[in-house]
Amino acid sequence: MTAPKGKYAWTATVGEKGQIVIPKQARDVFNIKPGDTLILLGDEKCGIAIPPKEQFTEFFSKAFEGEGE
Repeated sequence: MTAPKGKYAWTATVGEKGQIVIPKQARDVFNIKPGDTLILLGDEKCGIAIPPKEQFTEFFSKAFEGEGE
C-alpha cells in the first residue's frame, strides 16, 4: 500500500513511564528538535493528535484574538 503524498503513518511503543519515542523520520518531516515542546490534543472518541507547531500557533492566535478588549 502506498500512502498519498504528504501522508504518513508511524508506530511508537509506550515505555513503562508512559514515554514514547517519536520516530526519526517523523522528527525530520516535522522539524522536531530536542527541547521542543509538543501539545497533545485528546478526544475520547477520536484519539490523540499531535499537531505541527505552526498549526498550533495559528490556532491559538485565532482563539485568543481580541482577548482583553
